[in-house]
Amino acid sequence: MSESSTEGSIGRRILRTVLSDSMSTITPVPLAAEAAESGLDRPHMRAPRRLEIAVALLLALLIAGIFWSEQRYPSLLKKLHAGQGLHVAGAISFDALMKVTPQMPLPERVGRTAVNWLWTNRFGMYFAIPFGAAAMTLLAFRKQPPRFGSAAANIACGALMGAPAGVCTNCATPIAQGLLAGGVSTRMTLAAMISSPSFNPVVIAMAVALLPWHIAAARILAPAALLLLLPVLVKEREPAVKTISLSAAPEPLASRLGALALSYGRNLVRLTLLTLPWMLLAAVLGALAVQTIPSYATAIPATALGIVLVAVLGTLLPVPMAFDVALAWVLYRAGVPLPYVAALACTLGVVSVYSLFAVGQQLGRAVPLRLAGAAAALGCLAGFAILLAH
Repeated sequence: MSESSTEGSIGRRILRTVLSDSMSTITPVPLAAEAAESGLDRPHMRAPRRLEIAVALLLALLIAGIFWSEQRYPSLLKKLHAGQGLHVAGAISFDALMKVTPQMPLPERVGRTAVNWLWTNRFGMYFAIPFGAAAMTLLAFRKQPPRFGSAAANIACGALMGAPAGVCTNCATPIAQGLLAGGVSTRMTLAAMISSPSFNPVVIAMAVALLPWHIAAARILAPAALLLLLPVLVKEREPAVKTISLSAAPEPLASRLGALALSYGRNLVRLTLLTLPWMLLAAVLGALAVQTIPSYATAIPATALGIVLVAVLGTLLPVPMAFDVALAWVLYRAGVPLPYVAALACTLGVVSVYSLFAVGQQLGRAVPLRLAGAAAALGCLAGFAILLAH
C-alpha cells in the first residue's frame, strides 16, 4: 500500500471519529419527551428563531403596556392620591360586587366574600395569564433561559423585574408558573413574585405617606429580608437542556407564524388550567378565614401569641395589590394595637395561600413551607419590635 493511501486511510478514520463525537452531543430528543420534561408547548426548532422570539416579546410587551396604562397604574395612583380618605369595601378586597352583612349565614358570607375577591383580582388575572403564556412561548424559542451563575444576581434581577410589574402575589403567580416552566432561575422567579407586591414604587409611596414611619420601615425591610434569605430557603433548579435538530428544511413564514400562534394558544390553555383551581380555592379559604375570625380579636391588648396568629393569618390571606397598606391604614386609624398592624403590614400580600400552593406544585412541598415560615417569622419580629418599643 502506498504512503499516500495510508495517510488517506488514517485521515478518514480521524474524520469519522470527530464527526461521531460531534454528532453525539446534538442528538435530537423527540418533541413529546422534551415537552413533557419542561412542561412547555415547544414547537420543533431547526435553530434559534429570531422572528418567533421577536413576535413573542412584542406580544408580552403589548399585554403589559395595555395593562399598565389602562388599569393598573391609574388604579394605584388613584389610591395614592386618595391619601387618608383611602378605604376598603370588602373584607379581603377593595371592591364589593356583592354586599356582605354580619346577619347573613356563614356560608353566604363566605361565598359573597369569595366572589368579591375574585372580582377585585379580575384585572390582574386578565393580565397575568396571557402575559405568562407569552413568556412561556418566548422562552420555548430561546436556546437558554435567562439565569446567572450567582444567586445574588438572580435575586437582584428578579426583584428589579418584579417591582414595576404592578401585580399582587396572586396575579404574579401565573407569570411565575410560566417562567418556571420555561426554565428561568428559581430564585429569580420567586424574587420577582415577592417583589411585585412588596416593592412597587406607588405602593411604597402609599406606605410612607399613610403609616407611622417605623411601621412603614418594617413594611419595606421585612420583604427585603425575605429576598436575602432566598438562597437559604430555595435551591436552584438546573434548566432542562434544549436540543436542536439540524436537518429540518427552512419553513414558510406563514407556517412559522401559525406554529407560534398554536404554541401560544396551548400555553394559554395550560396556564389557565394551572391557575383557576388554585385561584378558586384561595378565594374560598381566604373568605372562610376572614369570616370565621371574630373582628374583635384585634381590639384586645397585644400579646406575643396574638402577634404570631396575626402574622400567620397575614402570610396566608390572598389579598389584592396595595391592600396590605390600605388595611394597615384602616386598622391603625381604628385604634388596633400597633404590633398587630405591623405584623399584618409586613406579611399581608408578600405571599399567600394561593401563590404558595401553586408554586409548590412545581417546586415541591418544602419550598412553600419554608417561604411561609420565613415570611411569618419576619412579621412576628416586626410585631415584637413594636411591642417592645411601646
